[in-house]
Amino acid sequence: RWGVSADSSAGQPLASFPVGVLISLMARAAADPLNPVVLLSLIKHRFARLGLADLALAGRARELERHALRGARPRDADQILTRLEKYPESRAVAERLIEAVALAQAPFLGGKASAPGAMRALAEAMEQLALDERGGTGDLWAGPGGESAAGLIAGILRESEALPPVDAETFAQLIEKMVREETVRSGGASHPRLRILGAMEARLVRADLLILAGLEEGVWPRMPPLDPFLSRGMRKALGLPAPERRIGLAAHDFAQGASSRDVLMVVRQRRDGQPAVKSRWIWRLETLARGAGLEIPQDPDLQAAQIALDQPLDPQPDDLKGAERPRPKPPVSVRPRELPVTAIETWVRDPYGVYARYILRLRALDRPDQPFDNRVRGSAIHKAAERFALDWPPATSPPSRAFTRAYMEELTAAGAPDVELVREQALGERAGEWMAEFEKTRRRPGLRVLVERKGRIALDGPMGPFHLTARADRLEVFEGRASVLDFKTGQPPSRAEIKAGYAPQLSLTAAILKEGGFSETDDAPPRPLVPDSLVYVRLTGRDPAAEIIPRDEGDAALLSDDALEGLKKLIVRYDNQNQDYTARLAMKYVNAPSDYDHLARLKEWASTEADP
Repeated sequence: RWGVSADSSAGQPLASFPVGVLISLMARAAADPLNPVVLLSLIKHRFARLGLADLALAGRARELERHALRGARPRDADQILTRLEKYPESRAVAERLIEAVALAQAPFLGGKASAPGAMRALAEAMEQLALDERGGTGDLWAGPGGESAAGLIAGILRESEALPPVDAETFAQLIEKMVREETVRSGGASHPRLRILGAMEARLVRADLLILAGLEEGVWPRMPPLDPFLSRGMRKALGLPAPERRIGLAAHDFAQGASSRDVLMVVRQRRDGQPAVKSRWIWRLETLARGAGLEIPQDPDLQAAQIALDQPLDPQPDDLKGAERPRPKPPVSVRPRELPVTAIETWVRDPYGVYARYILRLRALDRPDQPFDNRVRGSAIHKAAERFALDWPPATSPPSRAFTRAYMEELTAAGAPDVELVREQALGERAGEWMAEFEKTRRRPGLRVLVERKGRIALDGPMGPFHLTARADRLEVFEGRASVLDFKTGQPPSRAEIKAGYAPQLSLTAAILKEGGFSETDDAPPRPLVPDSLVYVRLTGRDPAAEIIPRDEGDAALLSDDALEGLKKLIVRYDNQNQDYTARLAMKYVNAPSDYDHLARLKEWASTEADP
């Protein structure tokens, strides 16, 4: 039998047990009931059942995560349920989850609540979450962790009457702190011949080999705590023991353990990443042994084994080369035969991105509680500009209000927080004034404005037809000619990038126009149009509110021909089985991080390998 003894704090904190995690999560949910990360943690907790079996709940939890809890934070519980209208079974699970969280939140609806009342509601919410299909709570209160959690909750209910009323955030912090400080003394181990005990428990157990661990200063013995209320003189006057008395008791435990027939003392050289100091008892024991002409024996085998655990493996010759730039060569039969103009830019700059998205069909998921960023603003501005153009002239006066209202509605629908809406209101008003003048200036008799119009053409390739598609933000058609406009909130590509083929979105859209890939109405056949101009509209609402940036310099038709010719060569190249999809083929021109950089192991080779 082996026994392990440490200082009197031996054991595991309740926070490391599943039930301890659940207590903290439910308390946090009471304070922040719409936090998607907390809700996801609750529904994926090992004790969560919500009236379903494990497999059934797992499927519903995936749908709830994918369709309701990823992306922008929901504004209220109704919005979570609205996102799940197409998934009735997952919606029912979401309703039960919201009900469980509402139980924990109920005491705080009127403001502050008593600690016992809040604790009772939290325990009821935990049991509601853990109810299985048979109406039981499973292992929620089972085992050492469950018993310790039940004791903690009972202690709070019994002893917290004197506490003042608390708000939900303060209560959550209180619970989290108590769960971290509650120690679970299970005495269990991973082997029937091994027992892990505290110093006091070790006195009652006889062992063939006793291991004394934690012999570092500050661990065993633990430093006496500072008393913020009573000085030493006050403690003595009140007849209270000195703070150092616990060190004396710990010394007695050490002396008793060190006197065992067969004992192994363990001292760490580093703790929590910092050098550790031997316990004062080890120093005194070594001093005493040297004075008697003795030496405390070391165990070189154990020391060598411990050092070996921290040593990295010897690198093999292949490992010294480092990671290589990925160059997958999928079969030609699975390579895409249709791409939008926005993907052609990726194909030119980072072919691996096309491989991951259109061949492996991998899509990046939105993060839970995704922050408000430029992508949300850009999407909202695009939709607002679309609505503004379709409804021109607006019924409201002045016309700028129609754009501002549409912009704010799109931001609200995207889940923008209220604090961001206040700032965006001012930007939307400035952008609305500019857009109103923009429409007045651009509109002229005979001009047709096509918004979000889809186009498509087929190109010949060695392996068969290749289809190029586009969704134009705005086309302005006049007497057989058309201007291509694209709205952006960021910096548009330069003319040099467009001419070199690294930013072919507008020029390829113009090529589709020229080839007759767009129809001017839903019921009219497509007809060829001559590209007149390629224009970016950078709309920010700042100073200036927007700017018109032409990128063709009168060469729109020529740029479209060059872009189409470049695409045809690209199709021929990738219709060859030997052509690979190299990651970051033109790193100089890849300005933004890709969703697939981690799959391409970019950081492992980008700093050591030059552009091909």
